[in-house]
Amino acid sequence: MPLDAFCISEVTAELQSLVGSRVDKVQQPERDVLLLHLRGSAGAVRLLVSAGSGTVRVHLTRMDRENPAEPPMFCMLLRKHLGGARLLSVEQPDWERVMLLRFACLDEMGEASEKLLAVEMMGRSANIILVDGAGRVLDCLHKADPMSAPKRPLLPGLYYALPPAQEKENLFLTTEESFLGAFARGSRDRSADEWLVESFAGVSPLLARELTALAAGAADARLRETTGEKLWQAFTALRAQPPRPTLLLRSGVPYDLYCRPIRQYGGALAQETKESFSQLLDGFYTERERLAHQQQRSQALMKLVKNRRERAARKLAARLEERKATAQRETWRQYGDLIKANLYRMKRGQRTLEAENFYDPENAPVSIPLEAKLSPQQNAERYYKLYTKAKNAEKVLTDQIREAERELEYLESVQQELSLASGEKDLGEIRQELISQGYLTGGDKRRSKPAPPRPLRFRSTDGSLIQVGKNNLQNDWLTLKSADKNDVWFHVQKSHGSHVVARCAREDRETLEAAAMLAAWYSEARDSANVPVDYTLVRYVKKPAGARPGMVIYTDYKTIYVTPERSKVEALEQVK
Repeated sequence: MPLDAFCISEVTAELQSLVGSRVDKVQQPERDVLLLHLRGSAGAVRLLVSAGSGTVRVHLTRMDRENPAEPPMFCMLLRKHLGGARLLSVEQPDWERVMLLRFACLDEMGEASEKLLAVEMMGRSANIILVDGAGRVLDCLHKADPMSAPKRPLLPGLYYALPPAQEKENLFLTTEESFLGAFARGSRDRSADEWLVESFAGVSPLLARELTALAAGAADARLRETTGEKLWQAFTALRAQPPRPTLLLRSGVPYDLYCRPIRQYGGALAQETKESFSQLLDGFYTERERLAHQQQRSQALMKLVKNRRERAARKLAARLEERKATAQRETWRQYGDLIKANLYRMKRGQRTLEAENFYDPENAPVSIPLEAKLSPQQNAERYYKLYTKAKNAEKVLTDQIREAERELEYLESVQQELSLASGEKDLGEIRQELISQGYLTGGDKRRSKPAPPRPLRFRSTDGSLIQVGKNNLQNDWLTLKSADKNDVWFHVQKSHGSHVVARCAREDRETLEAAAMLAAWYSEARDSANVPVDYTLVRYVKKPAGARPGMVIYTDYKTIYVTPERSKVEALEQVK
């Protein structure tokens, strides 16, 4: 979420400790991101300023970012004007989503002057503007000419003015009387959170839902389900709380953040309190960028595998159709025999031969097409050649079909792997696997031997170790290299999924069910019921010669049926 006015006020207060620091260096590692290297009484720090849509923020960061070979023009201008400048103040004007950083510096003539770096944090309209001491724009990250923005053009040389105020009261500046009057005019059937957002400036949807939940007990309550007094009390109570940098997580993944604890989600989201707002923002956006990068890589691999799978499916269909055509070969051989048996009746130029078919139990007549330009003997030889070609083609096509089926099965298993990948390491292993199979180019052949794969590790309630491979490389390593011959091996029957190995006896029912549950959960049958899971000793699992990664055969197995349940999987202790 973009920072709302309430969060910006807390960040602004926290950054007051930077006042007096000097600018050592200015960098622009990305189009919408600036890094100001500051040095003050607390030492050297990096202040990140972002004006990207959906990523607008200002905070201290520990992340060091790679810079382009040639700095952008905006970065060069900032270096010229702010290099060596001293930070005079950090302000937030009138609860707006704007942060103003004032600097004392020297102008081109060596005279003392002030410069203003205005950071406007308003979603798609986010911008970073450098203003001189006279209030004129020196430059800005996103320019707007009078044609495209007649109400507020932003160009070098024009006077800078704050973004125009919204045509509604600011919740942080209004009075209780005014708030209650607006509530009385609101429609009783309106959602309370929507009414707050549309009636007052400075209210984000998250804050509006939180106030509604505090006042009415539900974030989606209507105005008729609460009172203006309760909403106002919720607002004043929330505002009076001490600031607390709060990270909201869903299934361990950063979901949102705020400057106060959030109650509206109940137990659906976990909450963590960070030491500072800079730590909160830095961690939240760094993890979000990492996940976005991971998703991009995952989507690129998924697209590659999907395209290759579709190509393999088309190839298989074409080979099956070609083999189907070879089924006529026996008819062609019979035609050749029938022509040879009736040579005495035939003449060159004949287009058909009407003859009794001695291959038919009832000697039914048959009409055999002929090539008029060929002699009777040559027509017979033509059919024999068609027969021989089809017979040889069937052998080749059968091998090609078998290989196409194996490739299709393999690519479907890789698609399943990608759906389970949960981090850069998983994606890296899958990418390396695709390189080894010739689907991708790249990789450094000179690099040292890679570290062995690390499958997921769990403990059953009796302490038995259960390991789960999350891709074909992990599956091969786990089953063929790491596991003991007397460990128990699991795999979902006739479906793509993980290899699971449990260090237990075949009679240990509790561990067997836990391992089968994991095998079903980490498979394409996750959303099914009564999933059949085969299990056998590792000694009975073999890899055929030339088989692709993750492909094995097994014997002497039994089958257990389980219904995958998230709660049962999460109840198992995961070992790092």
